[in-house]
Amino acid sequence: MPLSTGLIFWPIVAGIGSSFAQAETRGAVSRCLHEPIGTGTVSSILDGRTVLLADGRELRLAGIEVPQANAGSAASAALRALVESAEITLKGPSFVDRYGRLVAHIFVVREGSEQAVAQSMLASGLAWVSPTVDTTCAAGLFASERSARRDKLGLWGDPYYEIRGADSPDTISERRGIFTLVEGKVVSVRESGGTIYVNFGRRWSEDFTVTLQKRNERSFADAGVEPKKLEGRRVRVRGWIEKRGGPWIEAQRPAQIEIVDGN
Repeated sequence: MPLSTGLIFWPIVAGIGSSFAQAETRGAVSRCLHEPIGTGTVSSILDGRTVLLADGRELRLAGIEVPQANAGSAASAALRALVESAEITLKGPSFVDRYGRLVAHIFVVREGSEQAVAQSMLASGLAWVSPTVDTTCAAGLFASERSARRDKLGLWGDPYYEIRGADSPDTISERRGIFTLVEGKVVSVRESGGTIYVNFGRRWSEDFTVTLQKRNERSFADAGVEPKKLEGRRVRVRGWIEKRGGPWIEAQRPAQIEIVDGN
């Protein structure tokens, strides 16, 4: 895997709390209210977004994705610095995944204020906003990711993780099966059967495409992303690259598509 040495990630672990305090992020967090669903004590770190609680439960951080390999090790180290042996508050929305792990938002109290752990990870460039994030609190998470990307922190200082251009389908195809951010201008939007095709080129067999199911169109529109009005807009898409003719991403949640023109 074409990763850099990973050393660029370690210096930001010590400053992960201060990164969270940026004004842009704080403003977004204040508009997001989670309901407490319990408390716990972290006994160990399993990976960059999963912890083991003292009562034996496995808990995964909601709202983020973390890389593997070198950068994943840095994410694990940062998570350990934030929550290991700490009393944490668990907040919803939450669910239990197919592996029996509780997926919820984790908060810790530091320097007299409550910090959202996922946002701390994002603000330090050690994670991406997950495609499955609930839209009620997506704004704060995107603000944290955007801030880290602007300052080239963590992942964003490594070309391996840079946003791919939708006009370079061959480069996107090389990342088949890998979580990737792709940005470009939508050329057309078409519907066939129960599928909506958001096309970034005129050659469907070669160019990058985003698909979503017609039955999910309402949820996208409710979140401010109307698929049929994306033509001519510049958007950023996140998800795992697949290949069917050209490279494509299946969008199942509104948070996978950001409208970025004018920003």
